[in-house]
Amino acid sequence: MTAAVLALSLSVWAPARAAARPPGGSVDCRKAKCVALTFDDSPSARTPQLLDILHRYRVHATFFTLGKHHVVRYPGTVRRMAAEGHELETLTWSHRVLTGISPADVRREIVQGRDAVAKVIGRRPVLLRPPQGRTDPAVTAICRKLGTAQVLWSASASDYRTTDSALITTRILDQTRPGGIILLHDLVDPTNRGYNGTIPAVPGIISALRARGYTFVTVTQLLAPAKPRPGAIYR
Repeated sequence: MTAAVLALSLSVWAPARAAARPPGGSVDCRKAKCVALTFDDSPSARTPQLLDILHRYRVHATFFTLGKHHVVRYPGTVRRMAAEGHELETLTWSHRVLTGISPADVRREIVQGRDAVAKVIGRRPVLLRPPQGRTDPAVTAICRKLGTAQVLWSASASDYRTTDSALITTRILDQTRPGGIILLHDLVDPTNRGYNGTIPAVPGIISALRARGYTFVTVTQLLAPAKPRPGAIYR
């Protein structure tokens, strides 16, 4: 289903490492062209570079984090992400495909992923990006019981398959529409088969979309003033 895009809050830029607080200012996405920039598999050793870029361009993003080997490995980066006004949600604990495991394991993946974030920043995620975007009625029912909404995407560069920053930029620009959710990754790939061209593409993506009249918001802001509905799927 398409995400409901109503009135929402857009942040006035908060200084780096300032205490997290609700964004000020406002934009009505019934009138403005809004888009949410999201990053999966966060954080990594490269995330601070991305945060510097987002700071420079005054953009708040939504990060779908992994608990194992990511949140637990880079807690300082997680704290910085939150302090600078970014939205931290979960991609589960270890990126197991939820449609291929038992209900107990689905619940464990979601809960452990959320708890890893909460342990660092004191806020438990309310949004889940199912790994590989795979969900089904059983996963949806578990999300509903856990009070978690599911967030997919409307624009993807398939950046796990290429390091070509120009190609990544072109793919995102071609697919982006008002009210859309952009999927990118801030991972490091030591084999250089994918991911490594993504962060260099971000400045061009932001600049080009702004030139087209887009305003960048977080996923929660994109859905405001409505609250994410547990079990619902947004894309």
